[in-house]
Amino acid sequence: MTIKSLGNPFSSKTDLRHGADCGCSSCVTTAVAGTDPIDLSTSEGMLERAVESAIVRSVFGQSDIGRRSFMGMMGGSTMAAALASVFPMNAAKAAILDNLGTPEKTDLNIGFVPITCATPIIMAEPLGFYERYGLNARVIKTAGWAVARDKSLAGEYDASHMLTPMPLAMTLGAGSVAEPYIMPAVENINGQAIVLSNQHLDKRDPAQWKGFTFGVPFEYSMHNFLLRYYVAEFGLDPDVDIQIRVVPPPEMVANLRAGNLDGYLSPDPFNQRAVYEGIGFIHLLTKEIWEGHPCCAFAAPLSFATELPNTYGALLKSIIDATQYASKPENRKEISAAIAPTNYLNQPVTVIEQVLTGTYADGLGEVKQVPDRIDFDPFPWHSMGVWILTQMKRWGYIENEIDYKAVAEQVYLAADCKKVMNDLGYEAPDVTYKSHMIMGKTFDPATPEAYVDSFAIKKG
Repeated sequence: MTIKSLGNPFSSKTDLRHGADCGCSSCVTTAVAGTDPIDLSTSEGMLERAVESAIVRSVFGQSDIGRRSFMGMMGGSTMAAALASVFPMNAAKAAILDNLGTPEKTDLNIGFVPITCATPIIMAEPLGFYERYGLNARVIKTAGWAVARDKSLAGEYDASHMLTPMPLAMTLGAGSVAEPYIMPAVENINGQAIVLSNQHLDKRDPAQWKGFTFGVPFEYSMHNFLLRYYVAEFGLDPDVDIQIRVVPPPEMVANLRAGNLDGYLSPDPFNQRAVYEGIGFIHLLTKEIWEGHPCCAFAAPLSFATELPNTYGALLKSIIDATQYASKPENRKEISAAIAPTNYLNQPVTVIEQVLTGTYADGLGEVKQVPDRIDFDPFPWHSMGVWILTQMKRWGYIENEIDYKAVAEQVYLAADCKKVMNDLGYEAPDVTYKSHMIMGKTFDPATPEAYVDSFAIKKG
């Protein structure tokens, strides 16, 4: 699969600096004296640019030709000074932006795949978090990730529960048409496991897994990339020595029971459900591969944030508030009961409680106590996005050169998340990059290409 690198797909230098005397509204706006620089890496910045462009169009009309002609006669800097002298751009922007608040659209469709990773998005409906911020949101159960992606691209969903690699892949056009997507909040960290069929109780060493067939919920998933990373560390080539199949999460247990899978790296509650059904055991939790790794997230088309900024802001507040509520252990039993019904997870409450509380049977005769088996933290670290992109490059999902940092920063809107967290009274990190420890090896996000090259087992 060949994926063309977009570099920084939303660079202001690419979109706005057309020439010294360009008369398009964006360039006139950029040149206006007294206009402060705008950070286009946030939805707020993009909205501010849209307001500026609208003001320029209202002054000069809709035709770029007229603006260019006028600018050609006067010169760019002279025109900019003239416009600034008669029209207070910054004051106008402030007046418009300060009046934002009421959601432009209150009735929303939000897709979710029925897994515990989607806890904040699901629980926000029955526990009233959407209503708290003026939204009438309907969460819609979706069979799998390909369906979630396609319905989102088709506009059937306003926003969706997605796997953290998906908005990166969709923005780059990996596996789908290229469409700019944003991910302003992670939903859960940890929360996955490798499950093996009970017929493999004597095969705990991954070196014994040659010829096994494993299920993952989607190609562009942490499940796929963590499974590949894990088996490769034990000397197995995931494209040669094992078979990896995409299986929708709700079908994992049935396929394990039927013998179609030897195991899977899946979201819960289907890991715990295999134990509950007596057909599988938990080989390890993915937090043992990477403590605090991201899994699922809240994502939406870039157009959702720019065209409906108030709705976007209210929805982000709803989800971040719900995510913080879910992060508190004392709330986990209440949440388990709220998301168990048929229209949500359709699982026994006891199965969900074992996942969310971290007190669970492992299928090997022990009851484990792991309070952070799954946890909830909304902050979308850019360094996590860079790691995901390195694995997409490592395994051939991206073949051309890519600007890891630019893509991660344009898709993972950490600034939006931090602002909302602070507005709601929660603490947020002051930095967006950090090193990560994965199976005893340090990942430095500053050297992604060297990291990819360091692996003995990789595509090609």
